[in-house]
This record gives sequence, C-alpha cells and structure tokens, in this order.
Amino acid sequence: MRRDLIIGIIASLLIHGGIWASSFIPEDAPPPPPPEAPPTIELMEMPELEIEPEEVVESDEPAEQIDFAPPMQTDVPQLVTVDSFVQPIQPPPPENMKPVTGVVSIPTARQTGLGKGIEVFDLRNLDQQPVPKFRAKPQYPFEMRRAGINGEVLVEFIVDANGDVRNAFAVRSTQRDFEQAAVQAVSKWTFRPGRKGGRAVNTRMQVPIVFTLGDD
Repeated sequence: MRRDLIIGIIASLLIHGGIWASSFIPEDAPPPPPPEAPPTIELMEMPELEIEPEEVVESDEPAEQIDFAPPMQTDVPQLVTVDSFVQPIQPPPPENMKPVTGVVSIPTARQTGLGKGIEVFDLRNLDQQPVPKFRAKPQYPFEMRRAGINGEVLVEFIVDANGDVRNAFAVRSTQRDFEQAAVQAVSKWTFRPGRKGGRAVNTRMQVPIVFTLGDD
C-alpha cells in the first residue's frame, strides 16, 4: 500500500507539472494575410462603327464651271505735276453783288462783353477790385528771343463773377509777335472777383505784359 501511495503522488505531480508548463509555451502566431493582388484594367472592346454608304447622285448634265479671277488693277504710272497740290481759289464776288441769305459771316470786331443782358463793370465803379490769385508767365517767342528784341503788349479782358478770365485780346503792342504769347498767358490767370453792392460782378480790366530778356 505504501508503494501505491508513492505512485499516486508521482502521477499527481506529473499531471499538475504538465498543466503548469503548458501555460509558458507560446501560442503559434496567426499566419500573415495573403498579399492583395494589384488592380488590373480591363479593356473593353468597342463595337464596330457602322459607316453609312454615301449616296452618289448621278446626273447626265455637265457640271457648271465657275471662273474665279483675282481683281486686277492696271498699274499705270501717273505723272505728278506741280499743279496737282494747288487748290484753286475762286475770284471774289463783284462789289455790287449782295451776300447770299443764310451765309454765316465771321465778325471781325473784338468782343468786349459777355453777351446780351450781362452787365460788365469798370474798375472805377467797383466797391472792391479783383485781386490776382494766379498769374501764368508768358512764353518768350523764339524769334524775338533769338533776335534779342524786347516788347510790351496791352491785354484787355474780363474777369467774370467766378474769377476766370474771359475774352482776352491784345489792344496794342510794340511787336505783333508778342501778342499771341501775352493773350495765352493772361487767359490762364485767375482772380478773386470784383464786388459791387456786396456781390461778385464781371469786371473789365487791362494789364501790360512786358517781355524783357533781362528777366530770364
């Protein structure tokens, strides 16, 4: 009986030792998933196109012929004379002939007013005279500068109620070549308008414009 007890104990130890040792045995790792197959492109066969036969109309009439010709211009040399660029001038009408009705005539007299019904005052009749705000310098004519000639132009104009210069013209001058430069310069001037009875009015003025080479 002692022998059977020893055998039982040994068998029990072997069974418990096998269960305890089996817990330390690593489990087999799962196999890796199989690689995915690369995508493939399926080529679809296109159906054959049905070509409709072209209808040919047969006719016994001859085809109409169309003649195409480029435009032609005769290349003829032309003789240019001196009179080709001369504008013929019509002779003036006789003195006893009356002008035709409806023809617009250009006035030769200088305009000294602003129009009918618009009053223009002289400097002596104002309560307050115009005061210059901006005066443009006239440009010396080239021919007069090269010749070394000095000059003076008396320019008459009207300063309107806004202070702008209107109807400027040369009254007299020592040389006609200075007049245009003087009038153009005065036309750009601006003033504080003259006043009469507490309101701005149109004023007639005259100023001398002197051209001297020494001022340059």
